[in-house]
Amino acid sequence: MKKKTILDILDMKKTGDKITMLTAYDFVMASIMDEAGTDLLLVGDTMGMVVHGNPTTLPVTLEDSIRHTQAVARGAKQSMVIGDLPFGTFQVSAEEAVRNSIKLVKIGNAEAIKLEGGSERCTAVQGILDAGIPVMGHLGLTPQSIHKFGGFKVQGRTEETAKLLIEESKKLEEAGIFSLVLEAIPWKVAKKITESISIPTIGIGAGPYCDGQVLVTYDMLGYFDFKAKFVKRYLNLKEQILKAIKEYNQEVREGKFPDISYSYD
Repeated sequence: MKKKTILDILDMKKTGDKITMLTAYDFVMASIMDEAGTDLLLVGDTMGMVVHGNPTTLPVTLEDSIRHTQAVARGAKQSMVIGDLPFGTFQVSAEEAVRNSIKLVKIGNAEAIKLEGGSERCTAVQGILDAGIPVMGHLGLTPQSIHKFGGFKVQGRTEETAKLLIEESKKLEEAGIFSLVLEAIPWKVAKKITESISIPTIGIGAGPYCDGQVLVTYDMLGYFDFKAKFVKRYLNLKEQILKAIKEYNQEVREGKFPDISYSYD
């Protein structure tokens, strides 16, 4: 199969084919996701939490994002790679947003970038597009604004906030984004947004009517005991990994591993 591009993603909205996206942070996992036929690999700033162990995504640096995106890009032969702009890399000015997006593409080998926020990001979006870089938007629960929201809370539950989300999605589309992540919003609001814009929506906790879906890979594979309502756990890898490591520890301590069959003559 050929490499996915933004033209393929835009066509999927027209044809009604659902878009699959998962987060990726390293070469091995990216290679597996690519082999499985995943459309988009998002090198999300969630790395700050699930890889680096921070309580939020805020400590992630541009250098972190570049390094992880490089690794993912090496494993993505078919999937399109999206680099996430971390907190503090695009909020100060449109010029800085463009400069950091260029670094994420030029050094990190991303094929598009994602940034959080609404109409206040339109100038930055247009500047990044002028630099030749496709942009994915992100509305709803935007984790970089966790302190503003007072925690990881569902957005758009009132008539006023739902209307604002719809308006903001249209403004971002007009600015030129090629797709829009909708996170933690009521499914009826996500459905309305999806029907109101011509670019694909990709939901995470936004119901079944988006044009595609994304999950944090570590969540859907069951690396953690915690599970948000919107996460379907396809495996319980923590349980399986624990079992394997305990068995290894026991065999080493009892002198059962390695035996001669695992040794060189």
